[in-house]
Amino acid sequence: MADGTTTAKQRPSKGAAQKGEGELLGAILSSLEQDKAEDVVTIPLAGKSEMADHMVICSGRSSRQVAALADKLGDRLKRDMGLICRFEGKDQGDWVLIDAGDVIVHVFRPEVREFYQLEKMWADGGKAAG
Repeated sequence: MADGTTTAKQRPSKGAAQKGEGELLGAILSSLEQDKAEDVVTIPLAGKSEMADHMVICSGRSSRQVAALADKLGDRLKRDMGLICRFEGKDQGDWVLIDAGDVIVHVFRPEVREFYQLEKMWADGGKAAG
């Protein structure tokens, strides 16, 4: 982009990006920890899905906290890494999906997280159990 920022869809080659991916995941986990996200789970997707290399799932205690976790994460990634994230569901505050490129973050209210059970769906890397 002309302003020097990187969008989630502008990804460096996998070999050159390994250090950056670790920094991105670390920055996301640090932000969620600072803002008191609960039950944070990281699921590696490298080699199992082309959508991302990692999925992070966490909970906020209320719709307000879910929205705040997402907002602050987006602000920190933009400020610290020049990364502009894409958001889905921020207005409702029940489940916010944050596309940070090689890391996809899901922030849920606990009841909604229990209903969708993404951890179970991705426990085997997104492949059907056989």
